[in-house]
Amino acid sequence: MTLALEMHGICKAFPGVQANDHIDFQLEKGEIHALLGENGAGKTTLVNILYGLYRPDEGRILLNGQEIKINEPRDAITHGIGMVHQHFMLIPVFTVAENIMLGTEITRNGLLDRTNAARRIRDFSHEFGLDVDPDAYISDLSVGIQQRVEIVKALYREADILILDEPTAVLTPQEANELFSIMRSLSAQGKSIIFITHKLKEVFAVADRITVLRDGHVIGTTTPREATRSKLATMMVGREVLLTVEKGPPKLGDVVLRIKDLKVKDDRLYMAVDGVNLEVRAGEILGVAGVQGNGQTELVEAITGLRRSVDGRIEILGRETTNASPRQVIESGVAHVPENRQKHGLVLSYPLVDNLVLCSYYRPPFAHGMVMDNEAIDDYGRRLIAEFDIRTPSEYALAGTLSGGNRQKLIVAREFSRASKLVIAAQPTRGLDVGSIEFIHQRLVEQRDAGCGILLVSVELDEILSLSDRIAVLYKGKNIETLPAAEATPEHLGLLMAGIREEKAS
Repeated sequence: MTLALEMHGICKAFPGVQANDHIDFQLEKGEIHALLGENGAGKTTLVNILYGLYRPDEGRILLNGQEIKINEPRDAITHGIGMVHQHFMLIPVFTVAENIMLGTEITRNGLLDRTNAARRIRDFSHEFGLDVDPDAYISDLSVGIQQRVEIVKALYREADILILDEPTAVLTPQEANELFSIMRSLSAQGKSIIFITHKLKEVFAVADRITVLRDGHVIGTTTPREATRSKLATMMVGREVLLTVEKGPPKLGDVVLRIKDLKVKDDRLYMAVDGVNLEVRAGEILGVAGVQGNGQTELVEAITGLRRSVDGRIEILGRETTNASPRQVIESGVAHVPENRQKHGLVLSYPLVDNLVLCSYYRPPFAHGMVMDNEAIDDYGRRLIAEFDIRTPSEYALAGTLSGGNRQKLIVAREFSRASKLVIAAQPTRGLDVGSIEFIHQRLVEQRDAGCGILLVSVELDEILSLSDRIAVLYKGKNIETLPAAEATPEHLGLLMAGIREEKAS
C-alpha cells in the first residue's frame, strides 16, 4: 500500500461545535476514497483543512510521507491538491478557458494568449476524458459540464489529489453516472480522489474504500465488498435506519389539485410547461419524475403563486387559483416545501421561532389585531423544534446557522403543522443524509395517510418509486405519461424521462 496522503489527529472546533475530533485519515495512491456521513458529521470541515480554507487546532498532514503545512489554498495547490466545491467557483460571463487559466494566465507580448490556452485545455481535457469546449461561456453550459470544467481546472493546476465535495448534489442521474466514469478514468491514471457524499448507493458505485464520520469522529473504514447499505446507514446515524418507508394502499378522496392545459414560461421566456394536465386526489402521492430542467420548477412555481402562467387553469379544492398570489395559495389550504429552501423556504437572518410562523404570524394565536404575541410564537416554536427533532442550540438561533438537513426539517415543521389539504413537495430531500431522508419520507406518508393530497416533484428515481402511488413523467414541459407506481420500473421511467415511449402491443 502506497500512501499519497495521511492526516493524523486532526481537530477543529467552532463556537459550540467540535467539528473534527482527532480524526485519522489515509488516502492511497490511485484510489477513490469515500468520506460518508450525515450533514454536520465533519466531512467538509476535514477537507477544508486539507485545502487550506481552515487551519486545524491540532494534527499533522503528510504528503507522500513528508509532513507539510497548509495555511491557505495556494499551499494546497502548490502541493498538488485540488478541490471541486459543492457550489462551483466559476465566473458565468467568462469562457471555459478564461475560468480554467484564471490565476495561471498564459501571456504573449504582455497580452492573454487565449488561442494557446484554449489548445492546451482542449488537449488536456481530451486526455482525461473530460471533453469541454474552451470557447464556450460558463452561463451556457449545463450543470454537469460546469462540473467537468471545475475538474479540468484542478487538473490543469497539476493536482494529483482531487477532493470532490458532494459532487452529485446538483446532477441528474445520467450526469452522475458520467461523473463516476470520469472518476474511474482519473483513478486508473494514478490520481487519488477524496469523494464526499451522504448517498449510500454512490459509494457502492464508485468507491474503493469508505470512511464513515459521525459527530466529528471516525466511526470506521470499510470497503464496498465488506459493507451493506444498512450497515453504513447505522454507522452514519448511530441507529437502525429504515431505507424504504412502509406505506399501505391509498385511501382516495376528492380531487384537491386539478391542472388543465397549463402553459408557463421560464426566465428566458421559453415555454417550460407546455400544456400539462394533472390531477392529485386526497390521500395519494402523485410523483412527478423527470430530468431536471424539463419544466418541474416552473410547474411548482405556477401552482404556488411564485410564477405567472400564460395559459391554462389551476384549481385547488375546487376553486380556481390560476395566477393567485402566494398568500392566497397558502390560505387555500396548501403546504409548500420549496425546491430552493434558502430563497423560497426560509429567511436565513430570522430566528427559528420566527421562521416557524412565516405563514401564520398575522393570525391568532400569534397575533391579536396588529399586535404579535411573542410568547405564543416562542412556545409554538419550542414545541415544533422538539417534535421535529431540529438540532439547534437555541430556538432563537438564526436559520442560516443550521445544517441543510435541519433547515429542511424547519420548513417541514412549519408546513406540516398547519391544517392543509394539499402538500407541494419539490426536491424535498435534495442534499440530505439518510437520517433526514428517512424523517422527511415518514412525514410525507403521514400527511398522505391523514388525507392530504401530495404532489412530489423529485429527480431521485428511488424516491419517486418508493413514495408515489402514481407517477407522471415530464419531458420538455409535457406530461409524457402518467402511470400507477406499481407498474413503473426504473428502466421504463428512464426511457420516458428521455422522451422515449414504448409502443404497446395492440
